Amino acid sequence: MHPTCALIVWLAAVVGAQFVGYVGLVLLAMVALAWAPRSAYRWLAYVRRARWLLLALWLILAYGAPGEAWLDRAWAPTYEGMAEAGLQAVRLLVMLLWLAWLFTKQGLEGMVSGLWGLLRPWSSLGFKAERLVVRLSLVLDNLQTPQEKGGWRRMLLTGGHDPEGPVSLGLLVVPWAPRDTVAVLGCIAGLAGVWVL
Repeated sequence: MHPTCALIVWLAAVVGAQFVGYVGLVLLAMVALAWAPRSAYRWLAYVRRARWLLLALWLILAYGAPGEAWLDRAWAPTYEGMAEAGLQAVRLLVMLLWLAWLFTKQGLEGMVSGLWGLLRPWSSLGFKAERLVVRLSLVLDNLQTPQEKGGWRRMLLTGGHDPEGPVSLGLLVVPWAPRDTVAVLGCIAGLAGVWVL
């Protein structure tokens, strides 16, 4: 799959997840797992990292929505809040699954290449896609490597310049295939169907 197509599919899945209920979310999750079964391992790692975010999201929504209190207790969340919190938590889980799918299918290089392909048409309007892609790839590369203890001091002493950083950026170039066009048209049709329903 072309990296730009994979990024479009990912964006369509994330946007579509905001407009569907539990059945649609299960279908989205099944598609991601069927397309890349190995993404389940990365997804579980993402869920483990986001567990406190999920808990905070659930508590804020469960206690923040007005409605009838659970078990008629003043301190308890509302039924409506718990229903909304559960739905939003599942949406976040599905979005994390699709992020794991994207990284499993494309990797960091494919994601950067896909972003470059997605932003390149905007260059005719004066948008500097190359700068954004280079900066994003440097940030993502920096996040992948563990920092040494006290490394922030060295960064301050060198003025923020890393003399050991990469000198060039390689870009993965893959030809666009007819199946990529079919996938993008399928995403457009799926989003239109979700919006109409």
